[in-house]
Amino acid sequence: MDIWEGQPLVLRERAMVQVTQWLAWLADLPRRRRQQVAILVDAVLCVVAVWIALSLRVGEWELFTRPVFILSAVGLSLWFPVAWRWGVYLSLIRFSGGRTMMGLAIASGIFAIPMVLIFMVVGISGIPRTMGLLHPIIFLALLAVSRMAIRFALVDILHRANGGRDLRRVLIYGAGRAGQQLSLSLRHEPHVQVLGYIDDDARLNGQRLDGIPIYSSDRLAWAIRTLMIDEVLIGLPRISRARRREIIDALQNFQVQVRVLPSLSRIIDGEVSVNDLRAVQIEDLLGRDPVAPNTLLMGRNIAGKTVLVSGAGGSIGSELCRQILSFLPHRLILVDQSEFALYAINDELTAAAAQVDGPAIEIIPELGNVTDRHSISRIYLRWKPDTVFHAAAYKHVPLVEANPIAGLRNNIFGTLYSCLTAEEVGVATFILISTDKAVRPTNIMGASKRVCELILQARSARPSSTVFTMVRFGNVLGSSGSVVPRFMAQIRAGGPVTLTHRDITRYFMTIPEAAQLVIQAGAMAKGGEVFVLDMGQPVRIRDLAVSMVRLSGLSVRDDTHPDGDIEICEIGMRPGEKLYEELLIGESPQPTMHERIIRASETMLDWDDLDRALLALSGHLERGDAAEALDILRELVPEYAPPSGHPAIQAMAG
Repeated sequence: MDIWEGQPLVLRERAMVQVTQWLAWLADLPRRRRQQVAILVDAVLCVVAVWIALSLRVGEWELFTRPVFILSAVGLSLWFPVAWRWGVYLSLIRFSGGRTMMGLAIASGIFAIPMVLIFMVVGISGIPRTMGLLHPIIFLALLAVSRMAIRFALVDILHRANGGRDLRRVLIYGAGRAGQQLSLSLRHEPHVQVLGYIDDDARLNGQRLDGIPIYSSDRLAWAIRTLMIDEVLIGLPRISRARRREIIDALQNFQVQVRVLPSLSRIIDGEVSVNDLRAVQIEDLLGRDPVAPNTLLMGRNIAGKTVLVSGAGGSIGSELCRQILSFLPHRLILVDQSEFALYAINDELTAAAAQVDGPAIEIIPELGNVTDRHSISRIYLRWKPDTVFHAAAYKHVPLVEANPIAGLRNNIFGTLYSCLTAEEVGVATFILISTDKAVRPTNIMGASKRVCELILQARSARPSSTVFTMVRFGNVLGSSGSVVPRFMAQIRAGGPVTLTHRDITRYFMTIPEAAQLVIQAGAMAKGGEVFVLDMGQPVRIRDLAVSMVRLSGLSVRDDTHPDGDIEICEIGMRPGEKLYEELLIGESPQPTMHERIIRASETMLDWDDLDRALLALSGHLERGDAAEALDILRELVPEYAPPSGHPAIQAMAG
């Protein structure tokens, strides 16, 4: 008895397997063969439309009569030339949508014109005149139904069968145009099933979009739990960063993966596919939208001028070059000591410059080291730049701590030689890229950058045709050595995610925004200013790590959740690392004409005193005497305070 009860289920499973295999065979046919199958199906549908139209007209089925043969012959001879002319068989049936239906309607309308003329206007004996209009209408309905049936079979049945157990259950946040476009793209993904939309408009709750239900945002938790959602895709490319952060914060309470849709225009233009949906990035968590750049300030020191960027292959230097290029300099000089970095940015900018409308922009790569004074003099004298952005520096704190001589020589004397040479050749504006680590530094890198600021301040206090200024800011996202890509790699590897201290905080800003603000600050310079960028609120690094784990669809493993996926471990602070960074040394910062740029009031040294100290420092570096060099560094930067037990303290004590 049990065998008979199970037999219908077995038969259904076997039938489903057979149907799936047949559909797979059909989908794998060469495109020309699939076109031939479509033509054959349409020929059969044309004849079927004749049978249906005649039966509706005369009230009985006529299958093999003279009117059937005449109508079929005329219909087939008219339809295929029209269909071929209008590209009916060039579209992929498995991707049939609104545009496909519109194409069929247009072709059928054109097909109906001669049918009406032949059967309604002229007339053929024995054939009702209404067939000229009734047949095209029924034929169009059959064509549309066939396209939808094939699409359902190839996409919904075949793809779901291929998806198997790897099927991901998805919600789309946003029922607008972007969300709809995303849903249409996902329809052809075999491992993805869109189960609903979430939208902030409560009026849409309970409605359906192409058969998919819409839920209001206050039902987000219910939808995720009830529908057992694996992934939420944020299809809102135009919302503010603050609103995006609110949505992401709400989603962190659930163990779902979160991804963000890029610009809708890029998807429509075919520049990206669904596979380019990006994971949530830290800029999505900042909660602050960038301010549109002031085009007047952006172009003041750039348009039609010769601009030099040192450290052009680095994170900030390369983005400065991209921004500079968009404001049409006459010539852009790229200086870097890394052959590969220089090659990469030169190749990118040369290609970009070729696409720029207007006068040709010269891109000049110069392989050189800023600590080689003869090399710097040769480059400056040859090209005589109007504006210099000095971004060349050793910035990785642990490496500079381990290599103080190389770090001090590169950062301090690279800046010194560049400043002096800029004055000699008559550079109009010299902008130093500084760092928040120069404020009350606890590491050699930060102290060396403060000395660089002192050099520019001292030179600007003397009569000079060159305007010296500096721009100070914190961490930029995506730079080499940043915690963000390291955390992502550790999460992909299954953990643990390592951080130096649970209470450590950092300021963050996107690289494009930082580069734009640097250029605008340089345009406001009168000489000697220390401009500071408004970095917003600092981010607690552990909170960042937790967010990245949760937004990857994983859970944090700790004492309260021992079965979690990813552990977050503290490994101890690195030499010279601070718990938090500051942006100001002095008090009473002054506002500027830009809301994200302030001017700091900092102490400075007289050039003669600074020059003597630098001469002594140079001698110690030449002799490789790190202890004496660090003694002078302490004299130049009294606020430099390495932690107790730090190698720099031991070196100075020795």
